[in-house]
Amino acid sequence: MAFQQSDLDGLDAAIAAGVRKVTFADGRSTEYQNLDQMLAARNLIAGEVAGPGNTAARRRRRVIIGRVGRL
Repeated sequence: MAFQQSDLDGLDAAIAAGVRKVTFADGRSTEYQNLDQMLAARNLIAGEVAGPGNTAARRRRRVIIGRVGRL
């Protein structure tokens, strides 16, 4: 199933408004049980909208907090 940016925008709006039922651009309607399901769906849609060549949405950052070294 191909998602569009409008699907992501609609889901973001529903999350922000605290609404669990979302109607997508093609007329499909989904009611989520909780916020965790909505966020999982949002991550899936965002990854698909970003496309296979765009890894910016999935990039991980590595932060070094401290190092132990010899004196």
